[in-house]
Amino acid sequence: MAFARNTAKLLCAPFLQAALLLAVLWQPACAQGADDTLLPYAVHIHQTPMQSWGPGSGIYLGKGLFITAAHVAGRTWLTRPKIAIAGSEYPTRVIKEGSFEGTDLTLLSVEEELLPARLRLRRNSICTEPPKPGQEVVTIVPGSAVRSHILAPHRLPIGTRSRFSTVIADVARTGNSGSGVFDVKRKCLLGIMSRKISQPHYRPDTRKTETRDIAKYFVPASEIAAFLPAQL
Repeated sequence: MAFARNTAKLLCAPFLQAALLLAVLWQPACAQGADDTLLPYAVHIHQTPMQSWGPGSGIYLGKGLFITAAHVAGRTWLTRPKIAIAGSEYPTRVIKEGSFEGTDLTLLSVEEELLPARLRLRRNSICTEPPKPGQEVVTIVPGSAVRSHILAPHRLPIGTRSRFSTVIADVARTGNSGSGVFDVKRKCLLGIMSRKISQPHYRPDTRKTETRDIAKYFVPASEIAAFLPAQL
């Protein structure tokens, strides 16, 4: 009997190890698949002529409306921004324009019937709960979804805490200005990326002070909701 039990344990061990390995591998793949469902909301923003630093990003809200950072769209009377989706450009109408120094948002509109059918049917929800430190988020740009988390304001330089309190970590990997910050669990829009926050760092080995990016600020959902015209 003891021999049979030991033999059974030996036979089961490889299967248990394989099952554990599959479970570990499955979780990131499953998470990535869930995040990828948000990718269709991400678009490129092209100024006219195209900006030298490359295309900016924006997020589709629904009903032909797109939101981006104000500095990505620029002074719209001059830049005449277009929405770019899968290589096609669409002319826009400016619904509301903010500013980099104020509310860093601009709301653009495209004639809904011009958009691809797969996009016209979509509606994006804006989060109603404020972001919390440690909360898991995903940043969305065309073709890329990268996870990060909310940083506590006390991690920021004192001079930036009051104005730029909604920030994420992983500065190098996550989406830049105009990209969407989504709540991982609810899949709602938590914010629009605005800018990097940096601070000086002294290196004793080189005796030089260098600038380090420590976080990325995003315009939170509460400001997005307040920015949208009442009829929307």
